[in-house]
Amino acid sequence: MTVQIQPLHGVGAEILGVDLDRELSNPEFDAVRAAYAEYGVIFFRDQTIDEDQHIAFARRWAPININRFLATHPDHPEIALVSKEREQRENIGGAWHTDHSYDQIPAMGSILVARELPPEGGNTLFASMYGAFNALSEERQRQLSTLNAVHSARHIFAKGAYYGNTDAGGSRIGNAEAAEHLVDAIHPVVIEHPLSGKHALYVNPAYTIRIEGWPEHESRALLMELFAHCIQGEFVHEFVWRPGSIAFWDNRATWHFAKNDYHGHRREMHRITVEGEPLRGAPACGELAAMGDH
Repeated sequence: MTVQIQPLHGVGAEILGVDLDRELSNPEFDAVRAAYAEYGVIFFRDQTIDEDQHIAFARRWAPININRFLATHPDHPEIALVSKEREQRENIGGAWHTDHSYDQIPAMGSILVARELPPEGGNTLFASMYGAFNALSEERQRQLSTLNAVHSARHIFAKGAYYGNTDAGGSRIGNAEAAEHLVDAIHPVVIEHPLSGKHALYVNPAYTIRIEGWPEHESRALLMELFAHCIQGEFVHEFVWRPGSIAFWDNRATWHFAKNDYHGHRREMHRITVEGEPLRGAPACGELAAMGDH
């Protein structure tokens, strides 16, 4: 069977005709890679890969990023455990975000394998930052292409920050000292995607804290406007997990949101994150927007 690409509503594509428990041929891998660049997130169904195969597939894309905040697999430190126990109320990733935007060189993406699922619920929402950018007016696109934004992890992972105040933390989230010592990253608000060459919005509600050089109230107003714009239904797909499901998202092209609607049941996912490359801003279209147009 040849690789088949089935685009989905909102964002992403399902990859058919692929068994990840064996090494893909070069043509198969090239087809999967092209779909990943084009659609921002790709999904596989009915897979039976073990931890070693998960690691081998990830390494074919890029070096693995060992997560500094999430608990890791006891036998495979390359694998981060994204889990929620039956008695816990809060989950990990239960708000719109894109991983690692707080790093100077953000991670390319993450390959998430379902290992234990609740009987229902626990779906993941994805949003297209290609689509969100393309839906903006040309004037807004020009303005945003001249801007940079500041990204930080301290308010999420540092001591006494978000995860320290919920039961989503504990043994599942740690290393608060590392977050406190991270230097905030500055990235273009609009990037030229390194694989596809498309333009994408690169801000997110979890880690983007302000527009560089703007007054606080104007920065907050613009970010709130963009955040609301990006989660419109036309850009969003809800992925329904099943045993054997795998999602591989691109942090430079999508956001995601893990729904927390399965209280009293356990959910465990295995995540491997792969390294990215420095981000480039998209070429500004036309003249720079005047400050008075904020």
